Amino acid sequence: MERVPFDVDEYVRRVQSSPCFICAMVAGEHDSDLEQIVVEDDENLVFLPRYPLLVGYVLVAPKAHREHVVRDLPEDVYLRLMSLVYRVARAVEMVVPTERTYLLSLGSQQGNSHLHWHIAPLPPGVPYREQQFHALMSENGVLPWSLEQAIEMAGKLRSALAELS
Repeated sequence: MERVPFDVDEYVRRVQSSPCFICAMVAGEHDSDLEQIVVEDDENLVFLPRYPLLVGYVLVAPKAHREHVVRDLPEDVYLRLMSLVYRVARAVEMVVPTERTYLLSLGSQQGNSHLHWHIAPLPPGVPYREQQFHALMSENGVLPWSLEQAIEMAGKLRSALAELS
């Protein structure tokens, strides 16, 4: 898919001046229907991002507001979360053609501080110079994404996760 320009400065302004978007989702108060919830359990939430960088891009986060990938989670909670990341990544690979799956925990104390993992499936055939960080930088644009596409992708991921259970 072609990418569309993304206003990084506006995004930074919004995330630094708004409440935590993951906590808002957990509370049922998120402001974008594009952030379709794929699955959730008592501890964690899996959802599509508002600004996808690749087809099948998914975020996984603990429901409780945690900010540090290892310091804020007891080992058993961390391992359950990572098990979910693994299962979701497998489901993503069942749904979209994938040359490589990128798994990253991104965020900052300056914005998007709620701990979350990005599952980003790189499609086959992407030229090497457009892979890795290049593919994951919103400065290079985001996918044009509709609510219908988000609902369809969430449904496909739910089905794939059910097959893996």
